[in-house]
Amino acid sequence: MMGKLLLLLAGLMSLAGCSSIDVDQYRDQQPALDLRTYFNGTLDAHGIFQDRSGEVIKRFHVLIEASWKGDVGTLDEHFTYADGTTQRRIWTVTRHGDGRYTGTAGDVVGEARGEAAGNALRWRYVLALPVDDRVINVDFDDWMFLMDDKVMLNRSVMSKWGLRLGEVTLSFYKRAD
Repeated sequence: MMGKLLLLLAGLMSLAGCSSIDVDQYRDQQPALDLRTYFNGTLDAHGIFQDRSGEVIKRFHVLIEASWKGDVGTLDEHFTYADGTTQRRIWTVTRHGDGRYTGTAGDVVGEARGEAAGNALRWRYVLALPVDDRVINVDFDDWMFLMDDKVMLNRSVMSKWGLRLGEVTLSFYKRAD
């Protein structure tokens, strides 16, 4: 009996994880997000990682140098965490038209896929995340919302096997060129 109940609960949790918002519902929202325009030049981002209970586990700053050649962009991200540790991630992002994007980075498993509409971008990928003495592949579901020509907000849900592990919240600020 208990086994059937656990199986039913696991099934319901996996169904809940499948429901999602379509980025197209933001199509009429302004200002319109063009990744080539926003992620071009120097940007600062401040963020936190919260575990599933809501406790802030990490605070960090990201300095981003971004540039584009046609439809291919490079985002060179330099992370500095509150504990003094650092990390670097270099994204290569390709615009495919119709609001679709793909991207790769050294710690991204396979290819990230994104779709933009209006002021929003949904960006999904698998990240190889070092935890203690091993690496765990976790799913990221990022939502970015352009607020104005300088500010973008980002909320990412991190999960494994459909179970929510935590959230990353970022505020991007585009420096004046």
